[in-house]
Amino acid sequence: MKTLLVLAAGMGSRYGGMKQLDRLGPSGECIMDYSVYDAIQAGFDKVVFVIRKRFEADFRKHIVAPLEGRIKVDLAFQEQDDLPGDYSPPENREKPWGTGHAIWVARDLIREPFAVINADDFYGREAFDAMGDYLEALPEASRGQYAMCAYRLKNTLSAHGYVSRGVCQVNPDNMLETVVEHTAIEQGADGQILSHGKPATLRPDDLVSMNFWGFTPDIFQHLTDKMQAFLAANLEDPGAEFYIPFVVNELIREGAAQVRVLQTDARWFGVTYQADRELAVKAIQDMVARNVYPKKLF
Repeated sequence: MKTLLVLAAGMGSRYGGMKQLDRLGPSGECIMDYSVYDAIQAGFDKVVFVIRKRFEADFRKHIVAPLEGRIKVDLAFQEQDDLPGDYSPPENREKPWGTGHAIWVARDLIREPFAVINADDFYGREAFDAMGDYLEALPEASRGQYAMCAYRLKNTLSAHGYVSRGVCQVNPDNMLETVVEHTAIEQGADGQILSHGKPATLRPDDLVSMNFWGFTPDIFQHLTDKMQAFLAANLEDPGAEFYIPFVVNELIREGAAQVRVLQTDARWFGVTYQADRELAVKAIQDMVARNVYPKKLF
């Protein structure tokens, strides 16, 4: 059995609204609809959506109901007070706790190998096929045998503002050594990669993580342990977030996990900014016109 975990609890502050539910497709589809469609085609048996509790009614109506009979669906809720141990959030905490926490809240719903994606990113059919094949081939009861779909940096930039990207360092055996976070990345008029407005050492073909991971269920215990250490050091920082690449880096360094890098030239796009919306709509229209997707998914 293979499960897809979709992280859909973000607040969309730069986009100006709930981009997870923004209707971009010709029949009212949002980006995550295309991801679930691709996952079904790649043989995934279940999808778990991580959302905020206050979105549940709209989410069930617009996202869950059309999937009935097509794939098993569960919901997990990312709330600020759902923390390991005896920790409680400070009163001034407004942000979610980050992608590591978002994965952890699904701990009681997943007992099988699973993939993780962002709800507002389009990853492409090839990426789901590659991740599905990897998870399917894992021996039963595997532990610490993870994977990540990596994209070319030049194919992941926004034309409308800066982005943050985790740049991958990969060894000759195609195993991940570390992910280094770079912030305020954009492409200059001459095609050069800039960071904070200055020329960067990054290259257009560098491999980056777009938060498309494959995990075995032992990751949940690692997340519990790492998050307790994170909270002990950062509980009172209202902006601190528990990011999954930081956890993966530590597990690799400790020898507790190996991460296979699945390189793909699949087309990625997202809607970080409201201005990205037009390009996303056009990209979907083009794929529908080429019969990559039906005009109505579900």
